[in-house]
Amino acid sequence: MGPAGLKATVYATGLPMMSAFAFDSQGRLWVATAAYTDEGKDGIYLVSSAGATPVEVIPGLRTPLGLTWYGNRLYVSSLGRVDAFSGLRGTRFTKRQTILTGPVKGGENNNIVLGPDGRMVMGISAPCDHCRPASRWSATIVSFRPDGTDLRVFAQGIRAPFGLAYYPGRSDLFVTMNQRDDLGGGTPGDWLAVVRQGQDWGFPGCYGQGGVACAKTPKPTAVVDKHGAVGGVAIVTGQLGRTVGASAIVAEWASGKVQRISLNRSGATYEGSVAPFLTGLKNPLPVLTTGDGAVLVGDWGTGTIYRISQA
Repeated sequence: MGPAGLKATVYATGLPMMSAFAFDSQGRLWVATAAYTDEGKDGIYLVSSAGATPVEVIPGLRTPLGLTWYGNRLYVSSLGRVDAFSGLRGTRFTKRQTILTGPVKGGENNNIVLGPDGRMVMGISAPCDHCRPASRWSATIVSFRPDGTDLRVFAQGIRAPFGLAYYPGRSDLFVTMNQRDDLGGGTPGDWLAVVRQGQDWGFPGCYGQGGVACAKTPKPTAVVDKHGAVGGVAIVTGQLGRTVGASAIVAEWASGKVQRISLNRSGATYEGSVAPFLTGLKNPLPVLTTGDGAVLVGDWGTGTIYRISQA
């Protein structure tokens, strides 16, 4: 179920445990799959068109959670590395280049996107629920040149920055943040936030409780469900009609819901209200806008990709 005036159709099936989407220059959909535990058997699949059978192109990966195309290279972020694949011949790449080793050995590298300044931006989860990470790269968003050089911390103190999406035509980076799960009744909801370069979001001391620990931390755009395990995010600016308007579409893996967060710009940040966008799924995770104004939502738990468009 979702907002009136929209329809959901099946775009593709047969892709259990999908974790990330990316379109290439030909409009073909690329899909990463990532099992709950790392067994080194994940992969990247090509869905050449709506309804087509997925074809595995890159096998044997370890938890790939981010995909993006830059030029003729497909960037894949996975455990402890970022690789670029090129030289596509049919359904195989002839070249694989390791762009980044780490930056945390074996660390969870999440979504990866190309920023408006031409740099790659990627989220890196903390290795724990509430500890202070040993590595300066953990619990951060990093940026680097497409060749892997000039690695920098873009923002820090974020337990698990998973979904990344720039507002179209702006440098506003929207990030989904998985919050601490160890606080019982004090456990916060997960967040959607605009993250600026140089910010410190206070993990593990600040989790939105206010007071001295959060005195200098930014505020989120919206708070969603507790233990929701927020995943992918996509920004729509009116292509789904007036009811949806300018919104962030955010998947919650654990709740089985996709939320719509209205985006009202207020100075340098945004204020948002949360409403259901799509319910009845098992584990939605990747979300992506299409060139024709629709939104794709991947259900990790069932292997089905849904296309949401105006009715």
